[in-house]
Amino acid sequence: MTEFFHDCTTNERKREIEELLNNFAQQIGAWRFCLYFLSSTRNDYVMMYSLTVFENLINKMWLGVPSQDKMEIRSCLPKLLLAHHKTLPYFIRNKLCKVIVDIGRQDWPMFYHDFFTNILQLIQSPVTTPLGLIMLKTTSEELACPREDLSVARKEELRKLLLDQVQTVLGLLTGILETVWDKHSVTAATPPPSPTSGESGDLLSNLLQSPSSAKLLNQPIPILDAESEYICSLALECLAHLFSWIPLSASITPSLLTTIFHFARFGCDIRARKMASVNGSSQNCVLGQERGRLGVLAMSCINELMSKNCVPMEFEEYLLRMFQQTFYLLQKITKDNNAHTVKSRLEELDESYIEKFTDFLRLFVSVHLRRIESYSQFPVVEFLTLLFKYTFHQPTHEGYFSCLDIWTLFLDYLTSKIKSRLGDKEAVLNRYEDALVLLLTEVLNRIQFRYNQAQLEELDDETLDDDQQTEWQRYLRQSLEVVAKVMELLPTHAFSTLFPVLQDNLEVYLGLQQFIVTSGSGHRLNITAENDCRRLHCSLRDLSSLLQAVGRLAEYFIGDVFAARFNDALTVVERLVKVTLYGSQIKLYNIETAVPSVLKPDLIDVLVKVNLYGSQIKLYNIETAVPLQVLFPLQVQDKLLLSACHLLVSLATTVRPVFLISIPAVQKVFNRITDASAQRLVDKAQVLVCRALSNILLLPWPNLPENEQQWPVRSINHASLISALSRDYRNLKPNAVAPHRKMPLDDTKVIIHQSLSVLEDIVENISGESTKSRQICYQSLQESVQVSLALFPAFIHQSDVTDEMLSFFLTLFRGLRVQMGVPFTEQIIQTFLNMFTREQLAESILHEGSTGCRVVKFLKILQVVVQEPGQVVQEPGQVFKPFLPSIISLCMEQVYPIIAERPSPDVKAELFELLFRTLHHNWRYFFKSTVLASVQRGIAEEQMENEPQFSAIMQAFEQSFLQPDIHLFKQNLFYLETLNINQKLYHKKIFRTTMPFQFVNVLLQVLVHKSHDLLQEEIGIAIYNMASVDFDGFFAAFLPEFLTSCDGVDANQKNVLGQNFKMDWDLPSFTQNVHRLVNDLRYYRLCNDSLPPGTVKL
Repeated sequence: MTEFFHDCTTNERKREIEELLNNFAQQIGAWRFCLYFLSSTRNDYVMMYSLTVFENLINKMWLGVPSQDKMEIRSCLPKLLLAHHKTLPYFIRNKLCKVIVDIGRQDWPMFYHDFFTNILQLIQSPVTTPLGLIMLKTTSEELACPREDLSVARKEELRKLLLDQVQTVLGLLTGILETVWDKHSVTAATPPPSPTSGESGDLLSNLLQSPSSAKLLNQPIPILDAESEYICSLALECLAHLFSWIPLSASITPSLLTTIFHFARFGCDIRARKMASVNGSSQNCVLGQERGRLGVLAMSCINELMSKNCVPMEFEEYLLRMFQQTFYLLQKITKDNNAHTVKSRLEELDESYIEKFTDFLRLFVSVHLRRIESYSQFPVVEFLTLLFKYTFHQPTHEGYFSCLDIWTLFLDYLTSKIKSRLGDKEAVLNRYEDALVLLLTEVLNRIQFRYNQAQLEELDDETLDDDQQTEWQRYLRQSLEVVAKVMELLPTHAFSTLFPVLQDNLEVYLGLQQFIVTSGSGHRLNITAENDCRRLHCSLRDLSSLLQAVGRLAEYFIGDVFAARFNDALTVVERLVKVTLYGSQIKLYNIETAVPSVLKPDLIDVLVKVNLYGSQIKLYNIETAVPLQVLFPLQVQDKLLLSACHLLVSLATTVRPVFLISIPAVQKVFNRITDASAQRLVDKAQVLVCRALSNILLLPWPNLPENEQQWPVRSINHASLISALSRDYRNLKPNAVAPHRKMPLDDTKVIIHQSLSVLEDIVENISGESTKSRQICYQSLQESVQVSLALFPAFIHQSDVTDEMLSFFLTLFRGLRVQMGVPFTEQIIQTFLNMFTREQLAESILHEGSTGCRVVKFLKILQVVVQEPGQVVQEPGQVFKPFLPSIISLCMEQVYPIIAERPSPDVKAELFELLFRTLHHNWRYFFKSTVLASVQRGIAEEQMENEPQFSAIMQAFEQSFLQPDIHLFKQNLFYLETLNINQKLYHKKIFRTTMPFQFVNVLLQVLVHKSHDLLQEEIGIAIYNMASVDFDGFFAAFLPEFLTSCDGVDANQKNVLGQNFKMDWDLPSFTQNVHRLVNDLRYYRLCNDSLPPGTVKL
């Protein structure tokens, strides 16, 4: 063993040793040597290996061990533990405990009747209490929720046996904790009366009616010796695990709860920690940490109880008592009128304790608040006061975020309560109004540099996290979500709190003009004093944050409340228009400043936020569209340019003012975009501007009749816009390019990319609009679409180009297929079907990685084709019916064989979605029956067409369940269930007679092999739905047949498995029987594998 773990041993030699050791472990009787090793060696490696041999023997081979040997093992191992538990390293001792518990798991109570009694005796004897507690915790872990290697009956038996012992065990643990507490309380020196002890006044008497409990909790915390602390920590660990699975009941007594709370006080006892650090010795410091750990463990116990949603009536009183005692602790933690002291107290507490306490508060609000709020003696508003202090004195940002989450839960609870009881709205709001206004003000203060600069400067505003936001952005976003939720409840208050703050910062910004001076190189901001620059920096950062806040709240000014809050919205919008005009006129983004790296980004950020606000709120007051004249300077930073583009898009799409097209600035933009010689904007901006111009021409003007929409003029303008945008692209048409002046491939690709990205975006944004808008759009695009189709075959080997073309066609099919008309649509589909030969498909799938991008998009286009044919002409399914055979044939004969045995997750997902949509939307292609025929013949005999294709599709679905891809499995199971709900798939004769058993067999095998355990529930329901079509057939034919085909189990075991599967026809019982069958089948196989060769099976 030492050689195996030595640094110099080669891997080759390690493999040899491993083989030797494995062979040794498999020998019958190897355990005797291991027993000798355990009692004779002090080498950790040898002891660990010997215990692993025992573990393997007990968990995998126990059934085949002679009963005499079992008795010997049951007797020797506990003796060994008792003799050496004090000298063994803790990890060896814990492993030995687990091995003994494993024996109990197999043999208690029948063959190992004193297993649990021994544990109780160990706990009761002072010398072995720690050992008994370790055994108890291990038993709770291994027996209450055992692994798969037991039959369901045995699992149920063990749980029942343990539940019978719960009362005794909890009594013992209570006794241990109380004894330690009482023993040390007597000797604890009485501290001098603290100056704050007189202020346990109103709030405390409210929270704790009984003065005795307040008195108890005010006792000084005892100083424990190391051994007592160790015993208490083990007892609390046991309780935490027991609470995770025992139901709430009278066994959890008030005295146990009070004792746990006594220990929870260790976490907030700063005095003891300070004493430890004052006395200076490292041992005392460790003691201080240990005491903190006791508090953490006690809070873990409380949180285990708190997380149970199902509370019996008789336990509610206990729960109330728990809340009162925890809030006493919360009050203790936050008790001080001086904010700095509260914060420093929280900083001194153990970080894990604060985390546990925050978890408690989250559980209280999310699980129990609705239950507790109705108690008259529970002071919810005072609780919120404490939570407020706790939240805003958190020492870390993460702690603060966690507390904001709790407030979010509370605000959600309040919102849903008001929605369900609209009559009480005023009463509920009046009760909480002060708390909410206080919360709103404080959260707003927290995001402002004016009040919180030191903390905000610490936040990182450069590194992006997984959600693509910086730490500062996350901080701001989470804070604004709380502000928005308060706004929803108290709109007037929120607005009157926010607007004056915004106004103050706007005044500073608008006042900058007087400090601008002209210098040789341009304009300069004449603010240079360091202090002034810092104040300006803070004010600009705050203005930027507050603009974002106003933008986030935009949704509360529109919709149903538009008229009621019109004046407030108008006030904001007018200010913003003024600021935008001002920012554009004096061009602050181009001004030189004293600290360019700080102030310039601040100035740009403010303008960006102004523009974004404009994009978020629907500017119903049309006059506000004026700033567009100055919003579009073309020599500006990308960040500002893009936000200006978004504002233009919002004006064009949401506000749609009639005069927008006649504003000189818009016409200037129009001319510039259509001018071939002008410099092109960055890609993203170009796309947005073209979308805005297209929408100005295509979208109907609000509140105007059809005859005043000026469609003829707008149609001509739109055609010329698209013609100019696609000029270079249309010139690529194969016969338009003379052979002698062909341009380089890369240039061609750039033209294709730039043109298609703009055209695709225009189509995508018009797809949900009126028929008239889509007609005009398609008329303008028609030539470009035909060019695309002509170019497609020429670029079939350039995957990046065809990929973009397919994206364009996919968007066309989704948005304009009605306008494209049937003949042209057919031409497109036929072109694609001809181009995507088997070789082409194989090249695409095999060489473009697992994604096979082009094939994915092609399959998506076909999904649109098979999905809604009824929109093209009135008779569903008739237009593209001629294509169905070739689409199914493409799927089943060309794509499917290539991907069947390969991972290709993206292609597979799209292929099966296409097959599902083909069945779902074209059911009559396979099942001919008319309503009349169904009535006459009953549903039994349905006329079936194209049976081979249907069977092939079903077979592909069945095969997909044998593959490891869990997402595909879930998707396809959902598709089958949907077809059953909508089209009664499982009831069809072809499915009933040939398929259900194959599917059920595959799904059961999947459960047995545990390959898709996350989907256990869905698989169980699917098996039930398939079996329920013919329960008699399932029980009489399928089940016996399935059991006969199972290998690894003998006839008697198959018989037992069959008998245990009750003939229940309801879903919960049936799925329970399925999971029982699967579990026990696995268990029997494990048992049979562990028997020594040649064993006679009775």
